[in-house]
Amino acid sequence: MGEKMKCAPPLSKETGVLDVKPLRTLSPMFPASLGLNAVSPPASWPFVFVTPHGSFTSGNEVLFPSNFCSLYPSFCPNGMDKKSIKSSQVKKTNGSVHDGAGKNGNGPSHDTVLAPCPLRAMPVITVLSDNDEDLLLNDGLSTSDVKIEQPVPLGSCPVGGGEIEGSDMKKPKRKRFKKAQDPELMMLPSSSYDARESVEAILMTFDALRRRLLQLEEVKDVNKRSVTKAGTIMMDHDLRANNVKRIGHVPGIEVGDLFYFRIEMCLVGLHAQSVSGIDYMTARFGDEDDPVAVAVVSAGGYENDDEDADVLIYTGQGGSGKNDKKQIDDQKLERGNLALERSLHRGNEIRVIRTAKDVSSPGSKIYIYDGLYKINKSWVEKAKSGFNVFKYKLVREPGQPDGIVTWKMIERWRKDPSLRGKVILPDMSSGDEKLPVCLVNDVDDEKGPSHFTYTTKLHVSSSISKTLHGCMCHNVCLPGDANCSCVLLNGGDLPYTSNGLLVSHKPLIYECGTSCQCTPSCRNRLTQNGITHRFEVFRTKDRGWGLRSWDPIRAGAFICEYTGEVIDKGREDEDGENEYIFQPTNTDDNAFSWNYIPELLGEPSHPDSSDTIKPLQIIISAKNMGNISRFMNHSCSPNVFWQAVQRDNGDEGYPHIVFFAIRHIPPMTELTYDYGPCGDEIVKEDVPNSDRSRRPKKCLCKSPKCRGVFR
Repeated sequence: MGEKMKCAPPLSKETGVLDVKPLRTLSPMFPASLGLNAVSPPASWPFVFVTPHGSFTSGNEVLFPSNFCSLYPSFCPNGMDKKSIKSSQVKKTNGSVHDGAGKNGNGPSHDTVLAPCPLRAMPVITVLSDNDEDLLLNDGLSTSDVKIEQPVPLGSCPVGGGEIEGSDMKKPKRKRFKKAQDPELMMLPSSSYDARESVEAILMTFDALRRRLLQLEEVKDVNKRSVTKAGTIMMDHDLRANNVKRIGHVPGIEVGDLFYFRIEMCLVGLHAQSVSGIDYMTARFGDEDDPVAVAVVSAGGYENDDEDADVLIYTGQGGSGKNDKKQIDDQKLERGNLALERSLHRGNEIRVIRTAKDVSSPGSKIYIYDGLYKINKSWVEKAKSGFNVFKYKLVREPGQPDGIVTWKMIERWRKDPSLRGKVILPDMSSGDEKLPVCLVNDVDDEKGPSHFTYTTKLHVSSSISKTLHGCMCHNVCLPGDANCSCVLLNGGDLPYTSNGLLVSHKPLIYECGTSCQCTPSCRNRLTQNGITHRFEVFRTKDRGWGLRSWDPIRAGAFICEYTGEVIDKGREDEDGENEYIFQPTNTDDNAFSWNYIPELLGEPSHPDSSDTIKPLQIIISAKNMGNISRFMNHSCSPNVFWQAVQRDNGDEGYPHIVFFAIRHIPPMTELTYDYGPCGDEIVKEDVPNSDRSRRPKKCLCKSPKCRGVFR
C-alpha cells in the first residue's frame, strides 16, 4: 500500500493489574465501518481498525489500495460525488440523533463509546418520511467521513433455504472468504450514489457468475446448483445493494423489474427472505416499536384474473407441513402474519412482488415487482382443508407505473391478437419469421416505415473463399468434448448454456456451420434458428420507429441477427443519408464488463480485451433489405449488445452480427443498443450530404449517461 501498515503495539509487561471480569459479563466490540474511527475509552489500549486491506490504529486517514479502481467509474472514490451529510440529520437505530462530528470532526467524541450490538438482534429502524429516506444509511451511523458505503452480508436471508427473522431454525455456518484486493472486486454498490447503476451491477455480476458456474457444471455433468453457489459467492464477498431494510420504495428498483431467482431480490434489498413470502422488520412509530411487513411475494400467478388488477388477496403463512403445502393446522397470529396485521393498523406501504410462469423453463417462475400496496382489511376463513387461514386485502397505491397490468394485457393479446389496437400490419415479416412481427402506431398518423424487403439472411455480394473447418460430432456438440473442433475454437467451452443463454461476451464466437456434422438441434447453432420472442415494431414519440417484445427477455438471451447487405467501405454514403448502416466499432469495451469476474471463482483474470479484439471490416446496410434489427434505436445506456459470430466462413473480418440482452428486460420495453461513441465530435449542420450518414447525430436517449451525440 505504499507504506508500512500501522498496527497496534504489543502489551507491556509493566502494565498494571487488570480488573478481570467473568467472560459472560463482557460485551463484544466490533471493528468500525470504512471511513469511521473506532473509539475506545481513555486509558485503554488502542482499538484496532480492521479493513479488508489490513489492520490500522484509529486515526483520521482513510486508506485505499494504490491500485484501487472500479468496474463502474461511479464507485471509484476519485470520481464519486462526495456529498457530506449533516450529522444532525442522521438517525441512530434507536431513534436518537447521533452526532458524528466529535472533537476531531471525524467521528464520535472521545467520551462516547460505540455500544456493541448483539449479533442476532433484529435492528430497530426509525420510520422516516419520504424526504428523510435517503438519510437512513448503514444503521444510522454518521457518514461525514464515509467515502464508500461498505455492503454487509445478507445475514437473515440464507441462500439455500431458511426461515424468516425470529425463527427457531438454526442457520448453517458458512465459511467466510477473505475479501480479495483485486481491483475488479472493488465493485461496492451504494444506494447513496447511483442507485440504479448499483442494482444493475449487482444483478449483472450475479447472473454472470451463475451462467459461468452452470457452464462448468455441464462439463462435469453434476447436479446443477449454480444459483446457490453464485448467491453464496456474492454474499461471502459482500456484493449486494440496499443492505438496510426499509419501508416503501427501494432505491434503484423500478416497478416492473424482473427477477428469475429469489436470491436476486435478496441481493438488491427488495425482499430479504429467500424462502418465506413475507418480509418484515421492527420499526419505530413515535415512541413505540412494532413489527410491520415491508414486502410480500405472491406465489399464485395471475391472481384475481377477473377482478381489479390493483387488488391482491394474500393468504398468510404457517399451518402447512414441512415437506409439502398441505394445510395440517390453523395459522397463528405470529411472525409474518402478525407483521401484516400490524401493517393494517399502522398503514405503512408494502412492496408486492407478483409471479408468473416462465414459459422458457417449465416449472420455473418469474418475479415481477408490482409496486407499493397498503393493507385494506384482514379476516380469517376456513380453507379447503378445514383449517383457519388469515386473509389480507392489499390495494395498490395510485400514481405508479404499470406492473402486472402489462402482463395481463399481453396475455389477452396472445389469446386474441385482434385485441391489440392500432395495428398497421399483423406480420410485417410475411411469414419469414417463426413468430409474427406486428407493426403498430398509437402515436401519430404515420402509416409505416419506408419500403424495404424483409429478409432473415445476411447477403454477401462477393464470395469469401476462406472456409471454416467443421466439427465431426454425430448428434450434438457436448460441453467439454476435447474432440469437437468447435469447442476448441471457443477456448474449450461451448458459448451457450443448455437453456440457450450466452455465457460471456467475447471478441468472436464460433458456431457450428454448414460444414459441421452435428444436427440442427445442436445448442451451438443458437443464432441460426430464428427469433424466439414475440416482437412488435412500434412508433416512438421522437425517434421514429422502435422495437420491443411482448415477452420478457432474460439476460444473455438471443434477440435477433442484424441482417441486410454486406457492402464495401465507401458505399455507405453513395445513396445520401443512410440511417440503416451497421459498422462495428472496437473502442467501446463496456460490453465486456457484462462478463463474470474470474477472481470470484478462483480463476486467472482475463487479458485486456483491447489486446484481443481484432478490427472487423464488415459493413452491413439494411436500407433496402433487413429485419427487425434495423428498427433498434441507439441508447447510451442500452439493454442490448452485439456479438460477432463466425459460422459459415473462415474470414474473421466478416462475421455475423447478433444481439443479446444485457439484463432482464420486461415486456413492452424498447430494445436499444449503443451505436458507438463519437469522441469530441459535434453535430454540424454544414456537413456535406455525402458525409451525413456517418456524421454525429444528436442523441435523444435521455439516459443519465447520455453522451449527447452518437454516430
